Amino acid sequence: VQLQASGGGLVQAGGSLRLSCAASGSIFSINGMGWYRQAPGKQRELVAMISSGASTNYADSVKGRFTISADNAKNTVYLQMNSLKPEDTAVYYCNADSVKITSRSIRRSYWGQGTLVTVSS
Repeated sequence: VQLQASGGGLVQAGGSLRLSCAASGSIFSINGMGWYRQAPGKQRELVAMISSGASTNYADSVKGRFTISADNAKNTVYLQMNSLKPEDTAVYYCNADSVKITSRSIRRSYWGQGTLVTVSS
């Protein structure tokens, strides 16, 4: 299973970016997909997650500004980021949680390679 993320870049404060992440390979089921981020010198933190049933969970710091969505048929997750702040600067990592590659396989998590988001003040 591979996760390919795209959409990062440089944007001014108050601007918007949209991240995309597509999971490919032998996939039987995915319980949820989401985004984490890691700023320099800080631990990786959850940004937003969406379950296969479309339940969402957001970090308090992004509520009202970021929106996560998914296309389950395409195993793709999106993160629309509006009203970006300099403190949103980080490498954003896509995650696919509780993935089964066959009906009998164990569940495991997969990570994408990360995409850099830089917000200038």
